[in-house]
Amino acid sequence: MHSPHPTAAKPAVGRFGIFSHELRSEDPELHGQVRDAAAELEALGFGAIWLGGNSSVRHAAHLAESTEHISLATGILNIWYEAADTVARQRAELERAHPDRFLLGLGASHAELAQNYQRPYSTMVEYLDALDTATTPVPAQRRILAALGPRMLRLARDRAAGAHPYLVTPEYIEEARGVLGDEPLLAPEVTVVLEGEAARARETARGFLTYYLQLPNYAANLKRLGFTDEDLTAGGSDRLVDTLVAWGTDEAVSARLAEFHTAGADHLALQIIPSEARASLPQAHWRRLADITGLTAQNTSPRT
Repeated sequence: MHSPHPTAAKPAVGRFGIFSHELRSEDPELHGQVRDAAAELEALGFGAIWLGGNSSVRHAAHLAESTEHISLATGILNIWYEAADTVARQRAELERAHPDRFLLGLGASHAELAQNYQRPYSTMVEYLDALDTATTPVPAQRRILAALGPRMLRLARDRAAGAHPYLVTPEYIEEARGVLGDEPLLAPEVTVVLEGEAARARETARGFLTYYLQLPNYAANLKRLGFTDEDLTAGGSDRLVDTLVAWGTDEAVSARLAEFHTAGADHLALQIIPSEARASLPQAHWRRLADITGLTAQNTSPRT
């Protein structure tokens, strides 16, 4: 029998972070650029870097060396690919070198993407048990679950710091907060397209969404929210795109992000989808997000 959700303070991740697949790159030629980008995100005032894709402790350790205080999180570590005892050991090493910097984001992924995928909920429970009983245990308050459905949300409430859902809406956030209660951290990924022209913004968004809408876990969650099969085809209806992706002018994006916070999110892990061809890292977009979210103004205001 496990105790209810811990009463310790929520992980200190601030109100906004950056979600990026690029920052977990293992390309040696990009290592310097990735580390410099992480340092800039910290300087801009973002509270966390979420390492997208199938990320691991070692990816966070690489960025910890070039930053001082920004939180580093896996978004997510795939439980089918890395053994819990190995993860616990690696996390302990990172914790010794950089205390209170790392948040272990865990997910059961999708049947289409993981070998030997079965019983995802039970397997996650077993994985958390293994983290609890490892030689160097991972405290519940230093892990977060990629929860979507009600059962996984309750598990995130009872056995972790909270939930890190992906591809969700403000309406979902309100429902998730109802399941989690007030104490757990609710830190959704939110996709952003900084493009004010509607047709181009939606085209960019659909290019991103098409892949995810084919995965049953996401499709089922969106249907629970009232979307239909028709909404999920061809990269998503206008209604779906406009609900899942924050796009438009700076003011429109800011207003949309505020809806997630109003609905109950503590922290938004912002994922930029550029509408133009780009180099490996969308740093100009991240700087603009710092302006949109008010982080730049906070960093430049006089200290009292």
